[in-house]
Amino acid sequence: MVVRPEGTPCWADAMFSDVEGAKTFYGEVLGWTFGDASSEYGNYTQAYVDGKAVAAVVPPMPGQEGQSQWCLYLASPDAAMTAGKIRENGGEVLMEPMRVGDFGTMCLGREPGGAVFGVWQAGVHEGFEAPPEQPGAYCWAEVFTRDAEKTDAFLPAVFPYTAKQMQDDAVDFRMFEIDGETVLGRMKMTEEFPPEVPSYVNVYFTVDDCDDAVARATKLGGVLRFGPMDTPFGRFAAISDPQGASFSVIDVTTTAGDMPRTTDVS
Repeated sequence: MVVRPEGTPCWADAMFSDVEGAKTFYGEVLGWTFGDASSEYGNYTQAYVDGKAVAAVVPPMPGQEGQSQWCLYLASPDAAMTAGKIRENGGEVLMEPMRVGDFGTMCLGREPGGAVFGVWQAGVHEGFEAPPEQPGAYCWAEVFTRDAEKTDAFLPAVFPYTAKQMQDDAVDFRMFEIDGETVLGRMKMTEEFPPEVPSYVNVYFTVDDCDDAVARATKLGGVLRFGPMDTPFGRFAAISDPQGASFSVIDVTTTAGDMPRTTDVS
């Protein structure tokens, strides 16, 4: 593996007050298996598919109990430098760069639209090991924001992104690229989202059958939020797990319709 280009999604984790419940849920829905909890690092527990690392779950630290949510980490060659850029461009550093043994250095930030994200400077832990097309693996992510203008200005100022805007009257959607490869999406939240739902990053995990994954999730106490829906990118659905963490599942082999038109954003 090579360390990913700056700004590329490279890891995802989530805090759960009921870690065993989360392991049961994601094990059934996404086929994950789990390594041993690392007591040295707050019982951080990695998830795997076919022996390849795909994500991690961890119990909250004392005083940090609250709504469970997935956190997406973006690659950085220098977490301290990225933290500085976050501040300089109207974002907020929620957790200063912190070295995690020889695994790497992490930092947490909030973009001006309100979505929280992570920064990861790789050490021996370089991030996702499973390819995105493998069922159970991370596939894609979108920043859902109520303030698209602020988010759109912030992201390319902090990371070396170029942007394309989707030509669709129904949705305000932007895609960010690195060296011609699309790595991240941005969706403007509409009035359909309840006002109490904050801006957030929605992560997608690959499944071999979207409808089957939804059935497994809802049987285990998950809530279907949207879909399943066919798109040119795959058949997907948005779900909240039993502890309230939102994510999406997508079957990239089942597609419908033409790819949307896009225009470059200067």
